[in-house]
Amino acid sequence: MEQLTFRDVFYRQGGKEILKDVSAQFSAGDFVSIVGPSGSGKSTFLRLCCHLISPTEGKIFFHGKDMLQEDPIGLRKKISYCFQEPVLWGNTVEDNVAFPYRVRDRKIDREKIVSLLARFHLDESYLSHEVKGLSGGEKQRISLVRTLLFEPEILLLDEVTSALDAENAELVEKEILRMNRKGVTVLWVTHNDAQSRKYADRLLTLENGRIQSSEEIK
Repeated sequence: MEQLTFRDVFYRQGGKEILKDVSAQFSAGDFVSIVGPSGSGKSTFLRLCCHLISPTEGKIFFHGKDMLQEDPIGLRKKISYCFQEPVLWGNTVEDNVAFPYRVRDRKIDREKIVSLLARFHLDESYLSHEVKGLSGGEKQRISLVRTLLFEPEILLLDEVTSALDAENAELVEKEILRMNRKGVTVLWVTHNDAQSRKYADRLLTLENGRIQSSEEIK
């Protein structure tokens, strides 16, 4: 059984057809790069993957069940979305990395938090840093740390290295590859051609709201 399935999906907003008759299947452990020109519907596609928005027509299935029938909060613990423009809340970095534990009513694992921060070249002192003082690249890395503290079934990434230098982008790529090798499905929107082919096993191209091609890479 496929893990995530789009069947004849359309999405319209404000009278505009953003996605048109999209059908696609993803299996557990897939690593898929999603590419295409700006405005082709890539971010909309990711938002549909975790029920942040609902299809205008068609169906989306998660483990064979209609996604619209799933509890949205429970679903987003299994399908995690990391935005291109990171959304941080509260006052400090600690407020953000503590959040995944609080929503799960779990004890905060400071050792795990510090270890994951270190993998992104962020030391323990960052926990006390105020969110408003972080750079764009720091915000992207903190957002990723927050997302990865609990391993999802599917990880949705929307241009998550756009504000990073080459060294930090490579750190992120290697961490995502490590998770994929543990069985996490990765759907990664990127405009970087080299990055799109670096680790993915499939390249999905969207143009004008339609899937133009699905290319096996490995």
